[in-house]
Amino acid sequence: MSLTPALRDAAFRWIADDPDTATRDELQRVLASAMGGVPEALAELADRMAGPLTFGTAGLRGPVRAGPNGMNRAVVVRTTAGLASWLADRGDAGGLVFVGRDARHGSEDFARAAAGVLAAAGFTVKLLPRPLPTPILAFLVRAHDAVAGVQITASHNPPADNGYKLYLRGGAQIVPPEDRQIEAAITRVPPAVSVPTSEDYQQVSEEDVDEYLRRVASLPRGTARDLRVALTPMHGVGGQTAVEALRRAGFTDVRVVREQAAPDPDFPTVAFPNPEEPGAADRLLALAAEVDADLAIALDPDADRCALGVKERDGSWRMLRGDETGVLLGSLVLSTTESPDPLVATTIVSSSLLRSIARARGARYAETLTGFKWLVRAGEGLVYAYEEALGHCVDPEHVNDKDGISAAVAACDLAATLKASGRNLLDALDQLAVEHGLHLTDQVSLRFTDLSRIGALMARLRQSPPEGFAFEDLLPEADVVRLTAEGVRVVVRPSGTEPKLKAYLEVVEPVASADDLAPARARGVERLAALRARVVDLLS
Repeated sequence: MSLTPALRDAAFRWIADDPDTATRDELQRVLASAMGGVPEALAELADRMAGPLTFGTAGLRGPVRAGPNGMNRAVVVRTTAGLASWLADRGDAGGLVFVGRDARHGSEDFARAAAGVLAAAGFTVKLLPRPLPTPILAFLVRAHDAVAGVQITASHNPPADNGYKLYLRGGAQIVPPEDRQIEAAITRVPPAVSVPTSEDYQQVSEEDVDEYLRRVASLPRGTARDLRVALTPMHGVGGQTAVEALRRAGFTDVRVVREQAAPDPDFPTVAFPNPEEPGAADRLLALAAEVDADLAIALDPDADRCALGVKERDGSWRMLRGDETGVLLGSLVLSTTESPDPLVATTIVSSSLLRSIARARGARYAETLTGFKWLVRAGEGLVYAYEEALGHCVDPEHVNDKDGISAAVAACDLAATLKASGRNLLDALDQLAVEHGLHLTDQVSLRFTDLSRIGALMARLRQSPPEGFAFEDLLPEADVVRLTAEGVRVVVRPSGTEPKLKAYLEVVEPVASADDLAPARARGVERLAALRARVVDLLS
């Protein structure tokens, strides 16, 4: 492989048009090495210039580095200029836009760059005062009828990444065709160095931030507050907000994992700052055991996801699966909602248990594509939505997106209420199993460096479906397939945010009575293990 004139010239043009001296120099060094014939530098240059980044399941995400295929000031400036043009074309010129950020590398610079471009384009821009959870941005967009909100965050991605999450009026994330329209507008933007910027933007007041805390603190419906909580923000920005929200809601006995309490963009104690990842919550569970907690809570770095940990009956601690937390919170919301015709929603890859619960409670139920941009659009009267990837929306009237802070408050409300009656979350799950059957879920997640393998595996699955399963090309345009058999379901799809192929497994085991629960669980675990082995073999 040699350096082509087209690649060389594209790199020279990007360097000349980059307003950031540091990233100009960075790309210049890579280009110089590539021109010198260094193979690794040539491959890196080709990758950096392979952009632009595109809007995926949750906005733009990419490594913090120079070039169009990375997160840097030039990319943020051009993206925001495209957004400003698109907003103006749809009649929202001059409207209010909120800009927030997490504490990742580059986040402050990127947030100020976005605010500056929007201000120069004539919008009223309010910049959040410090690194804060993504749900606060989503709340403010909805509460103040803003035309848009920009959050600089890569959520639970690896430390090297950053991202750009976009909300529109009403506080929901963008969906097609809006994403492609904005991308088209970005292509018409001049070079970043030529985009006007201004410092004529305001800072969000502490009173506005406090407005979110007051709302979240009002969510509990029970009166019990005797609960000891172990919590980790996983080096992210949710710790202080979560502790304060819980305190205001009456849950004052909260112990935070010390090593993970303060925001740290390097995430030194976790390989991947995602509560779903094996080992990520080890410090949290150790703290929970040490302080004899009643409940463990893990937030992801931008605090829009919430995972719960519980003490098993043998005294050991484990994290609940997203589906387990999802049905617990869904059942809680349905038992306390004042809506006369409530709707609950989950995704096509989540457990089917919520459907059964909704039917028994006389509520409507919907399934959507993965991603909260779809879930919050499930229909009128939505009171609760969740996805198995630890996203929970317990207050869609005010936060039209997943919110780890409000989910944590709701979980404490449920756990304290159960504790007051001598029960716990595992008891509540057992009761749901007796009423609706035991629903066991698992996930197979395969990471690839060669993205072409993901497409090849999906094509092979379509061409040669496994024997014994009914095959359904569930959403060809979204690249999702579903395999079903008696009491078994497998959904396979590529990840929208990471280079992964994911398979979501579920087995449903009937439970005759409370006495049959243990034998039913043993049967279900055996069936799930066999299913997992078969799926791993199928996708390998």
